[in-house]
Amino acid sequence: ARAAEKAVRMVSSGEADLVMKGNVKTAVLLKAVLNKEWGLRSGSLLSHLFLYEVPKLGGVLGLTDGGMTMYPDLPTKVGIVENAVAAYHRIGVPCPKVAALAAVELVNPDMQATLDAAALAVMNRRGQIKGCLVDGPLALDNAVSAEAARIKGIDSPVAGDADLLLVPCIEAGNFIGKVMQYMTGSAGAGAVLGARRPIVLTSRFDNAETRLLSIAFGAVLAM
Repeated sequence: ARAAEKAVRMVSSGEADLVMKGNVKTAVLLKAVLNKEWGLRSGSLLSHLFLYEVPKLGGVLGLTDGGMTMYPDLPTKVGIVENAVAAYHRIGVPCPKVAALAAVELVNPDMQATLDAAALAVMNRRGQIKGCLVDGPLALDNAVSAEAARIKGIDSPVAGDADLLLVPCIEAGNFIGKVMQYMTGSAGAGAVLGARRPIVLTSRFDNAETRLLSIAFGAVLAM
């Protein structure tokens, strides 16, 4: 706790540019980040964004929020998208394509994730969510595979070409992220968004490459 406080105080005072989670529990670091006197609160939602370099897709795919928000409602999902889009703009992607994921690609009144995804898509089209393209609901295969989207007859500027996956809950994000890292060998970098300065948040089990890439990601966001 003392180490987390010292690190956050250094960033808050301008002595350092970003804070990185080391061998401490996430809750300990976030308690320091959210301190009302010397923390890094900005008034915005805190959310997590992880970028994966996926060899099979030939590019980088973002995933949010698999590390902070457990069961986001629609307004929270709007905030998560806005945080991620701002980060994409910082790394040079002017109009990221956001796939709002669900188990199916059709709106089902019994599946809240499909209702939220459809609402996000409409909000984007009407200019309530800016700087990106949002479509959904999309199943994971439709989001990343143009062939899957074609076979299922999905006509969408996002389907098969998503830059960012918006997951419906933390379990979905955690599962997809672990598959990316441990089963596909995708290199990745993660950070918490929405604070006054970037927070590099990696797992205590992440390897040196992931930690280094995450520092680089945080450094770009801090510029």
